[in-house]
Order: sequence, then C-alpha cells, then structure tokens
Amino acid sequence: MKAIINKLVLIILAGIFAFSACDTELLNVSPTSQLTDDTVWNDVALIDLYLADIYRRMHHGLDEVMLESLTDNSHFIHGYGVPDILQGNASASNIGAFNRGDLQHFRWGHLYSAIRQTNIMLDNIEEAQVSEEVRNNIKGEAHFLRAYFYHNLVRAYGGVPIITQVYGLGDDYEIARNTFEESVNFVVQEAERAAELLPVVPRDLGRTSQGAALALKSRILTFAASDLFVSPESNLTGYTSGSQQARHQAAADAAKDVIDMGEYELFNRHADPALNYEQIFIVNEDHEENIFARYFVGSRDWNDRWLPHQFNGPNGYRGWAGNTPVQAFVDAFEVADGTEFDWNNPAHASAPYENRDPRFYASVLYDGAPWVDPPSFREPYDATGHIQTFQEVVTPNGTFPGVDTRNGPIEDWNGGYSRYYLRKFIDPTMPPQQRQETPYPFFRYAEVILNYVEANIGLDNEEEARTYLNMIRERAGMPDVADSGNELVRRYQNERRVELFGEEHRYFDVRRWMIAPDVMNQDAQGIRITAEATDRRDRSTYSNFTYELMDIPSARSWNNSHYFSPIPFDEMNRNSLLVQNPGY
Repeated sequence: MKAIINKLVLIILAGIFAFSACDTELLNVSPTSQLTDDTVWNDVALIDLYLADIYRRMHHGLDEVMLESLTDNSHFIHGYGVPDILQGNASASNIGAFNRGDLQHFRWGHLYSAIRQTNIMLDNIEEAQVSEEVRNNIKGEAHFLRAYFYHNLVRAYGGVPIITQVYGLGDDYEIARNTFEESVNFVVQEAERAAELLPVVPRDLGRTSQGAALALKSRILTFAASDLFVSPESNLTGYTSGSQQARHQAAADAAKDVIDMGEYELFNRHADPALNYEQIFIVNEDHEENIFARYFVGSRDWNDRWLPHQFNGPNGYRGWAGNTPVQAFVDAFEVADGTEFDWNNPAHASAPYENRDPRFYASVLYDGAPWVDPPSFREPYDATGHIQTFQEVVTPNGTFPGVDTRNGPIEDWNGGYSRYYLRKFIDPTMPPQQRQETPYPFFRYAEVILNYVEANIGLDNEEEARTYLNMIRERAGMPDVADSGNELVRRYQNERRVELFGEEHRYFDVRRWMIAPDVMNQDAQGIRITAEATDRRDRSTYSNFTYELMDIPSARSWNNSHYFSPIPFDEMNRNSLLVQNPGY
C-alpha cells in the first residue's frame, strides 16, 4: 500500500512539473477577486469606489441603537448593552452598547481602521494618474474624513494617538496618546486643509464640501471651549494652558465663517412651523439647511442599517419601538407662549399635548397623535390612524388597552414603556414595512447657528447670542427670548436639546457642560393615561382623560468616569504606551 501511495505522489509531481514547463504563463494570472495597487490608483472610478468605502465608515445616527438612548432624552427598550452606560457600569472590558455595530462610529478600533484607510488614500493619491482637479477634490474629501474620524475619537476619549502614516507588518505599532489640545488642533488643521481643497458646492450628492469642513471645525472648537476641559486631571482630558475666553472666540469665529459663506439657510418653506421642522429630515434632496448628509437607497436597507420606521415605529403598526422618548424630554418642550411646561400647573397637566412648541409634534408620537392610515391588521382597533398609548379606555363594550402598548393586541412585546414613540426622521407616508430613502444629516445649518450662540454666551456677547438664538426659535414658531445671565444659558441649552434631538449631540453636550451628574442621575419616566369613549376605534369619541407620571424600567446612575469612554482592554494590551482614562 505504501509503495502505491509513493508512486501516485511521483506521478502527481511529474504532472505539475510538466505543466509548469509547458505553460508558465498560466500560473502568472492575477486573482480575479483582487486588484493591484497600480490598477486602483490609476483608475478614477476605482479610486472613487475606495473613497466611497471610507465614507461608509462614517455610518449614521439612526441604526437600531441610537446614541440618543444613552442620554436623558430616550429609552432603548431592547437592552443591547445600553443599561451598562446609563447605570455607570462601563469599563475597559465592557464597553456596553458601544461594542455593537450600531454605534461603531464612536468605537476606538473602528475609527482607527477608518483612519488607516484614509491614510492609505492620502499616501497614494499624490502619484495617481488623475487630473489635478480630481486629485485636489479627493485629497480634500480624505482630509475631511480623517478629521471627522478623529473628532469622534476626541469627543469620546479625549486626547488620542495622532497617526498619519500607514503601518506595515514589521513596524512598531506602539504610540502614546497626544494631548487633548494637540488632538483638537489636529482636527482643526485637517478641517482647514479640507476646506482649502474642497469646492463650495459638492461634486456629487452625498460628498463633502468646503462648508462641511468648516462646520466640522465649528463643532470641534465649540466642544473644546466647554467647561469640562478647563481644569482636567491631565493634559489628556483637557487644556493645561491658554484661556477659555480665547477658545470661545475661536469657536465664534469658526461658526461665523460658515454663516458668512451665505450658502445655507434655515429650512422655512411652509407656513406651518411643525411641517417645516418635519420636512428637514424627510425631504429627499440636498436642501438649503443640510450642509452635509448621507443618502440612502431603499434596496440597501439592511446593508446600510437604514430602517428608522421599522426600528422605532409603534408596535401597533408592527414597528419595533426601539428608541422611545421619555417624559423628561417631552417636558423640555415649552408651551407655545414660551413658558416652561409645568405639571403643577392645572391647565398644563389637564391637556399636556396641547399648545406646545411646534417641534414637539414633529419629534414625538404621543397618545392621540395622528399617524399613518391603519393597515388591515390595525383597523379592528383603530379606524382613524391615531396613536393609542393609553393604559386603558372604558367603552360601553368593555375596557381596552391602547394598541401601541405592551398590553395591546399587536406585537405587544415590541411596545414602548414610556408610552411615546419617535416621530422625527420617519416619513409618515410609509408604513414600517416600506423602506424610506430620506437622508441623515451629519451637519446642518441650525447646529452652526447654535454653536455661534454658545460661543457668544461664553464671550458675554448676550445681544448677539439672543439674535441668533431667536432665528432658530422664529423658524420653530416660538417667541423670542430676552433672558440674560444663567437663565440665558439654561434657555440655550434647552433650545439645543429640542432642536438637535436625535442628531448625536445630547450625549456629548451633557458631559461637556458638566450637567450629567444632575440629568443622568434621574430614572426615566413615562405617562399613564386613561380615557372614556363611545367607540374605541374612533378617536373623536374619546373624553375624560387622566394623566399620571410613572416610572419605567430604565434606571440611570451617573459615574464621573463616564465623562470620557474607556479605552477598550484589548487596545490597552496591544499598546503599552497607552494611558487609560480616569476612573477606569
């Protein structure tokens, strides 16, 4: 038997040598599934494909777990590691919800992988056989993307290692963290380089532009001028020199640079302020307020994780509820006359959803809110397409729970606890089963205006701050503010909270303003509603409502270590020069 095997081996080897002697060219064929560097960097279409993949690494803010649910604005009903963050239990070995792909764009490893791709692009584009115009466009986009990835790292971790080279297998990968100041400065420099190279009008839909680069500069400088970074434990988590006033001035100048471009306006096409605010997020076009947005194709819904209605819609429409607004956020919306909503005011408490800031109606689905026409499976319980989040309604035919609750008759396991659902970002013309193609805004003009307001408050330029704050309020259909001092700060912070809801700002705002110990130590609440009706299917027959605040299963406990994210344990093990953030 052994002799037979040896003979077979000799025959096979002889065949191989004969084959290679007869036609060596057949063995020199490039793999059909791979492209050489020369092929990629000398083909504009392939370069653009490579660049598109880097854009994809930005992800977006409306995956199944939204960053908003790691704040005092929202409750994610399915868990997925969110409680680890909210209860102050995150650690280097347990980064909670940030370990999921939903929030990959704030995760250390993902961001450095994206930065490496960008570095490869910048290393190769100089020698690529393309026109100078194309080269400058691509370099500008790459510098913007690298700045964007680093700005997310800085917002999450503080000072981080600045890497601009492409490491090879034999290189020393160990590198120390740059200081917070150096990291912020690098983002600013990259954004400025991008702005110098990029056109005012993007070369294609979904591409970045000069305005986007300057908006990014405005964002990082507004962030860096905050109180959190004034007296840090080390130079990795704040400034150890320079003045906060100078940083406010730099932030004001950066925001004003965008404003003075004259390229952007607040979206204000309709007489109805609520409709204006709604349409900002569902008009599928490059409109006047969007500075930079990501666009989607419905057929790629699961690939891009772009299913805002499916992920967040009411369970009575077979949505998954997902990220549900909580009572504290609902209460943050002022009454239409500009006064603060107050449960101790009998007029407010008896009709909490009447005469509120118009943005409330475009942001939150509440009990009785008009919504999508009822599908056939909902019609037996709701003939008019209104949200039903009441605890119970008493009718001549019996007592019934709301369809959009965890006691309802349709997919009760997906019901929200707070009795509110997300309205913002969702196209009301489409049921959850259809895939919308609405854009996600990375930067919009309203944010830049608010950045400018914040910087001017820091500079004690209160008149200028009020002028621009009232621009936002006027578009929203709200009266002007005339406050000053600490009350102006409070009004500004609340304005930013409601205007930028769901756009990945609140998580960082409560930290950089150092209000997290107050707002993140309060357990979340929802609302318990009862009513009477002659016909449960007809909302117009409902009356005698009662409203009672109730706790929901979303405990919150602030931990001061959570001002910054922990560098993951695996990353610390790979790089002995890294210093962990305080408290971990």
